[in-house]
Amino acid sequence: MTTPAHEVHAAVQARYAQIATTFTPEIQANCGCDDTTCCPTGPDLYDTSLADLPADVTQLSLGCGDPITLAGLQPGQTVLDLGSGGGIDCFLAARQVGASGRVIGIDMTPAMLDKANANKAKMGADNVEFRLGQIEALPVADASVDVVISNCVINLSPDKAAVFAEALRVLRPGGKLAVSDMVTQGQFSPAARADLAAWSACVTGAEDISVYASLMRAAGFQQISIQDKGAPGIELADALLLPTPPRLFSARITAVKP
Repeated sequence: MTTPAHEVHAAVQARYAQIATTFTPEIQANCGCDDTTCCPTGPDLYDTSLADLPADVTQLSLGCGDPITLAGLQPGQTVLDLGSGGGIDCFLAARQVGASGRVIGIDMTPAMLDKANANKAKMGADNVEFRLGQIEALPVADASVDVVISNCVINLSPDKAAVFAEALRVLRPGGKLAVSDMVTQGQFSPAARADLAAWSACVTGAEDISVYASLMRAAGFQQISIQDKGAPGIELADALLLPTPPRLFSARITAVKP
């Protein structure tokens, strides 16, 4: 039986509220993607310098990759971050789009938004805005965004089709999706997916790459690329569904709105 979406949202929100209010550098040092106490932390995953970011930002880096480098951002662009957390990717994007650009972060966890807004005030990041909302129903206008980014968040959604449909809706024609996310080759069993602790730990909500790509195509995305972060250059977007047990890995995912 499929776990109701509201139960998944509640489990994910509870986990990230706890992280936002209790996270410390000591916890960060012992985190891992399959850890039961926190989601993966990834300051060391970025190709760009984090030297100018305060510890309150970098210690809440809960991603699995570097969507900023993947996005190839340009000055003046409007960027939307799905599941912005403490704001690290928003602040890095703001640096690249400059004063003439704009960055919007969406997160459904009020405690994370409090952290992000406190970090914004500390950094004086006037071109960054954080909004409360779910990535399946974005509080963002149609065709108002140049680039959509996300870092280890789409796997947490119980309705990935809605996420991709919403991402396409808010993108301008020719806009880009650039995502780091946990995906699989093979699928988790229904019993594994019912484990909400594992789902909210960025594990059993991960989708097989063939299904992931088909959901993106159904939403209307083109030029879809899915590559294993650990083996870049090998295209997986057209891979066939493999039998269980699944192989879980971090992927670099890009696509374009026609």
